Amino acid sequence: MTTAPVVRDSRTWSADRPGGTTPLLLRLPAALALGLLVLPVVALVVRADWRSLPADVTSPEALSALWLSFATSSVSTLVCLLLGVPLAVLLARSHGWTADVLRALVTLPLVLPPTVGGIALLFLLGRRGLVGQALDTWFGVTIPFTTLAVVIAQTFVAMPFLVLGVEGALRTVGTRYETVAATLGAGRWTVLRRVTLPLVAPGLLSGTVLCFARALGEFGATALFAGSTAGVTRTMPLAIYAAFNGAGVSQGTAVALSLLLVVTAVAVLLAARAWRPGRAA
Repeated sequence: MTTAPVVRDSRTWSADRPGGTTPLLLRLPAALALGLLVLPVVALVVRADWRSLPADVTSPEALSALWLSFATSSVSTLVCLLLGVPLAVLLARSHGWTADVLRALVTLPLVLPPTVGGIALLFLLGRRGLVGQALDTWFGVTIPFTTLAVVIAQTFVAMPFLVLGVEGALRTVGTRYETVAATLGAGRWTVLRRVTLPLVAPGLLSGTVLCFARALGEFGATALFAGSTAGVTRTMPLAIYAAFNGAGVSQGTAVALSLLLVVTAVAVLLAARAWRPGRAA
């Protein structure tokens, strides 16, 4: 008895190859796009003075900016967790026009220029601002151009990354397990603590590291709302800007801090990808 030869469909065969179903004409613009994203970083690496890099990174001005950046970014990330997770839960459980309005408001800091965010914060919390005037008159509290202003600016621009990430994870897992837990007698807080948060833990961690990375690189809103006072509000992005404008640290230190920010951003983004929901092993 003869066996009919197995004929493999060419479409299936081509799909098994890397990029087998991708039109060849897409490779050129894809390569150009990748070059546009990667080559500026390569130029930064080439420009760095590797012999003086350790000294540049460990200079007093650089260490001050480093410490302030990590400290304020950590605090702002904690604030985003305390405020953003409840907002994400509310957003995920909302429907219709309410959800659309909430999502638009949460996304707004992502599409606004950072300088606009800084001006908005000044008009809200400045000494003559909507809320800041009352704080200054009644309690003698002035927020702009302080370390607290740095934390607020970072929180403003970074919170959407956490909220949208957690909200997406919540919508992915749905409400089936929460409903089952409720029918078994679990209270709302028990369901949230024992069911909801564990289910979205990967998305929560991913949103947290993205939030921290965005806070670490914040510049525009911080510059307008907090200023650039060494040791008080001058974070790494502001120290880099000051160096290239003839103030503060040297340009060598600015390049070194830029490389450090790049390395940190890559590290946190890889961590976010490693913990994303549904990631294949």
